[in-house]
Amino acid sequence: MKNVCLYFQVHQPFRLKKYRFFNMGKDHFYFDDFLNRTVMQRIAKECYLPMNSLLLHLIEQSERKMRVSFSISGSAIEQFRQFAPEVLDSFKQLAATGCVEFLAETWAHSLASLKNRAEFERQVLQHCDEIESLFGVRPKSFRNTELIYSDHIGEMVEQMGFQTILTEGAKQVLGWKSPNYVYANPIVQNQKILLRNYKLSDDIAFRFSDKGWEDYPLTAGKYLDWIVDEEMKGEVVNLFMDYETFGEHNKASGGIFRFFEDFVRAALVSGKIKFCTPSEVTETCQSVAVLHVPHPISWADEERDLSAWLGNELQDEAFSKINELRDKVIAIDDANMTYVFNALQASDHFYYMCTKWFSDGDVHSYFNPYDSPYEAFMNYMNVLSDFQREVNKLATK
Repeated sequence: MKNVCLYFQVHQPFRLKKYRFFNMGKDHFYFDDFLNRTVMQRIAKECYLPMNSLLLHLIEQSERKMRVSFSISGSAIEQFRQFAPEVLDSFKQLAATGCVEFLAETWAHSLASLKNRAEFERQVLQHCDEIESLFGVRPKSFRNTELIYSDHIGEMVEQMGFQTILTEGAKQVLGWKSPNYVYANPIVQNQKILLRNYKLSDDIAFRFSDKGWEDYPLTAGKYLDWIVDEEMKGEVVNLFMDYETFGEHNKASGGIFRFFEDFVRAALVSGKIKFCTPSEVTETCQSVAVLHVPHPISWADEERDLSAWLGNELQDEAFSKINELRDKVIAIDDANMTYVFNALQASDHFYYMCTKWFSDGDVHSYFNPYDSPYEAFMNYMNVLSDFQREVNKLATK
């Protein structure tokens, strides 16, 4: 029997309004509430609510054999509160089943692990506190923003008490090894690493609706056969994807919900698959080897590196400038300023500034409110300049 670990990322950033040079010094509200509300309510209707309802139904019908895990960013939780509280209620219903694991991450869905350990730890603690407050269980497993991971990041996470961490099964670190086993961090070998099977994950996330794909249409039976294929060795198949895969990236009219339901039912009936959460996998499976990841990897684009967020001068300058404000913001200890500081750290702002399009262009343009990376940079820096001015005012009082 193969373990299948289903993990879904739930995240929406606070998108910025068009903020001009002439707004500086006069307007200190930076977010596009209309756009954020519109996007959230649309996705709630098309994805979050119907998929949560389906998962709840499958858990109950399977006598709780169906298991699933989520990481929900702090900014997504806050937008649920503001614009779609019924979504938050539906996640609480899932939590009450005991069949759902909620993972820890940075509250701001940020890149803090790459820059400032103290800020990274602050955001992870804030996120854990929020998850425990909402769902009654403190996270035991960790997944960093966009599955960003390295040996050093894993070590920091282990020292915060997380012995299970998720990341990408990137070819450049796996080599001939299979992502379908549990691995260990070479620095702290008690930490277990779960690797995304990007082929099987992307078959759903990116290829399900692609009529030009050689395996289109993807059926539940075909997908199940791939997973249980005896030639695909391993103990666990980790299927990690954006939650918006269901109903948003792949529309309901294309059959994505029916496919998922049929797959789960067929998998359970087959007796060949056991659905597990990350914590359950690492409790039952031993590490087969250490996995050396000296340089950070992620699940983004073909390169599976950091170039989607920190690959050009625009991104590097913006990232450097926001991080320069960290000590002042923390010293001020003002809830509103910290709220804005968190929101401005979301990785999405730097993703919008990405200039490498090519084969990943469609991915970078999705949910992107800007016409170009240069417009994204200028708008962000205008906001940041005004915010910096306000921080400096408070810091001198």
